[in-house]
Amino acid sequence: MSAPLLMICATFLFAAMGVCVKYASDLYGAGEIVMYRGLIGVIGIALVARARGISLKTRVPAMHAWRSVVGVTSLTMWFYAIGHMPLATAVTLNYMSSVWMALFLIGGAVVLGAQRVDPRLVATVLVGFAGVALVLQPSIDKDQMVPGVIGLGSGMLSALAYLQVATLGRAGEPELRVVFYFSIGGFVAGVAMSLLQGWHARHTLPGFALLAATGVFATAAQVLMTRAYAIGKPLSNASLQYLGIAFSFVFGIWLFHDPLTWMAVGGMVLIVGAGLAAARLRATTLSSTAPDTIQPHPDT
Repeated sequence: MSAPLLMICATFLFAAMGVCVKYASDLYGAGEIVMYRGLIGVIGIALVARARGISLKTRVPAMHAWRSVVGVTSLTMWFYAIGHMPLATAVTLNYMSSVWMALFLIGGAVVLGAQRVDPRLVATVLVGFAGVALVLQPSIDKDQMVPGVIGLGSGMLSALAYLQVATLGRAGEPELRVVFYFSIGGFVAGVAMSLLQGWHARHTLPGFALLAATGVFATAAQVLMTRAYAIGKPLSNASLQYLGIAFSFVFGIWLFHDPLTWMAVGGMVLIVGAGLAAARLRATTLSSTAPDTIQPHPDT
C-alpha cells in the first residue's frame, strides 16, 4: 500500500476513534477512556513489534517517561474536549500543534538572541490564531469555553510531544517502541485518574464496544501512519494528515448534528493552511534534521 493511501486510511481511523470517544464520553470519564485506549495499544503494538522482530527493551526509560507524561496529558485533554464540544472543533484545536511549533521556533530564536526572526513563521502563527478565533467564537457556547481552552492546550502539548518523539528518534528508538511506552503511560495514568475520580460507569455491551473500538482504531491508525512516515515524503504525509479534520467535520454533522457555520469552516481552513505552511517552513529551517522535523499524529 502506498504512503498516501496509508495516510488517508490512518486519518480516517483517527476520526473514527474521535467518534467513539465522543459517544463513550457519555458513559465514561476521560481517564477511563485513556486507560482502555492505552491497554489495547500496549497489546496491539506488542503483537506488531513481535511480528516485525522489533525489540521493546529501551536504554532510555527516563526519556520515554517524560514523553509519556506530556503525551498522555495532551491525549486526556483532547478526549475531554471531544466529549464536550463539536467533534471537528476539538480535532481542529488539537491540530494546532504545527502552529505551536512555529511559535516555539520563534521563541527559541528570541531566547538565543537571533538577529532576525523569519517573518513567515510569525505570519503562520498569526493566521493560525486568527483561525482559532473564528472557530471558537461562532461554534461553541459560553459554557464550552473551558473545553475550548483545554482543546487548545492539548495542541500545545502535542507540539512538545513531537519534539520529544524527534529526540527519541535521534536516540535510536524505533517509533513502535515509542508508541508502546506511550501506551503504557496512558494505561497507568488512566488507572490513576480513574481511582482519583471514581469509576463513572459499569460496563455495558455498547460501552465496552466503544472502548474496544477506540483502542483498535487508534492502534491501527498508529501502525498505518508509522508505515506511511517510514516510506513516504514527510511533507506529503503532513498535508494528508489534515484530512482528519475533514473526516471529523463530516462525522460531526452526520452523527452529532454539529452546527455548520461558514465562520467556523473559514477558521478551520486558516488553521490547516497555517499548519501546512508551518510544517514546510519548519522542514526548511531545520533541514539538517529533516527526517525528524515532521512527526506523526500526537496520539503516537
